[in-house]
Amino acid sequence: MTQTQPASTTFYDHIGGAPAVRTLVDRFYELMDTLPEAYGIRKLHPADLSGSAEKLYMYLSGWLGGPQLYIEAYGHPRLRARHLPFTIGEAERDQWLMCMRMAMEEVLPPDDSNAQLYGALADLADHMRNMAG
Repeated sequence: MTQTQPASTTFYDHIGGAPAVRTLVDRFYELMDTLPEAYGIRKLHPADLSGSAEKLYMYLSGWLGGPQLYIEAYGHPRLRARHLPFTIGEAERDQWLMCMRMAMEEVLPPDDSNAQLYGALADLADHMRNMAG
């Protein structure tokens, strides 16, 4: 976060709260659905992405420091366990991150804290890997 922002500001508040998270998630899934380079990650999702988008919105809201929508609806995320049925290697991780990076660049205003946010998302995406390579 920038020097002028209080340390207690969450990423959720910093990026613009619910509207920004919704726009980020919607753009992420648009990119994943349309970019040929994202085919590997796209094929792991259902044809209708609306349920996936809603769950990611709910999860990111809480993960970024906003309301714990996912936990309220589904309980503890158990994120890694929920992703174990899917083959996720480096290629899938990188495709997910490519779409998220592009969405962030398009949706979020330029800010030094975006690199920190992307780094945290990269760590999260890497944690979802369940196969080598």
